[in-house]
Amino acid sequence: MSPPVQAAYSYCEAVTGQQARNFAYGIRLLPNEKRQAMSALYAFSRRVDDIGDGELDPETKRTRLESTRRLLDRVRAGAVDEDDTDPVAVALTDAARRFPLPLGGLDELIDGVLMDVRGATYETWEDLKVYCRCVAGAIGRLSLGVFGTEAGAPGAERAAEYADTLGLALQLTNILRDVREDAANGRTYLPADDLAKFGCSAGFHRATPPPGSDFAGLVHFEVRRARALFAEGYRLLPMLDRRSGACVAAMAGIYRRLLDRIERDPEAVLRGRVSLPGHEKAYVAVRGLSGLDARHVSRLTARGRG
Repeated sequence: MSPPVQAAYSYCEAVTGQQARNFAYGIRLLPNEKRQAMSALYAFSRRVDDIGDGELDPETKRTRLESTRRLLDRVRAGAVDEDDTDPVAVALTDAARRFPLPLGGLDELIDGVLMDVRGATYETWEDLKVYCRCVAGAIGRLSLGVFGTEAGAPGAERAAEYADTLGLALQLTNILRDVREDAANGRTYLPADDLAKFGCSAGFHRATPPPGSDFAGLVHFEVRRARALFAEGYRLLPMLDRRSGACVAAMAGIYRRLLDRIERDPEAVLRGRVSLPGHEKAYVAVRGLSGLDARHVSRLTARGRG
């Protein structure tokens, strides 16, 4: 690997280490080449997210997102030189040469962030799934391009579907965790049908549930939906090599534990961001590396219960 490419990857790994709270715990478990590729994917995705979440006016955001899409076109065409001044583009171009990355997934991410810029809201879960597939399911499919599947793994033809579903599970968990923060930024992601069903259409602008609502019922309803998505998405684990499976198990395991905390105390998401301490994240990572989650899912799948 040339010095400019190595420097580009080092930059992406620094971005990932500084800004990715849960993601970084998982990719630490990967071999170097895969970890670098995942860092390049994260750094590019982070750039897109930062444009959408920033303080710029909507028109400027749209302009910058389309400029980022043009950069992605250059990456896709292999038209980024090693000495290019954009280290993320350099690293992503190299990663795309090394791994079969479905780069269209990053176009989907840009499309999803443009939905945020437009202030899109979602009437039904089917509507919200479109958004979740853009901003998270696509990242699951891109990650699978790095991980690959084990030769001869049963059901491997559905691996991309499971990776996509796991992305949906993670994104729905994010949405639950961030309802108060999103409301403060003028965003509501949970489906309007669900909000109305539980008397929560007034939104989440306070540290207490909307008057007369069944907020705990809403949270438990969405937690059950997320758990079902995790159960389906976890079918991916037995199809991956040990360290890739450990990476996925660590990231998904952290989010499943977040769901446990949210389920125990639904109103916590209105008081602040629910998170796990570092030692608990480390425990989940060790559990993933030991293969416990992959073996558990493999047993359930064999019994038809996964």
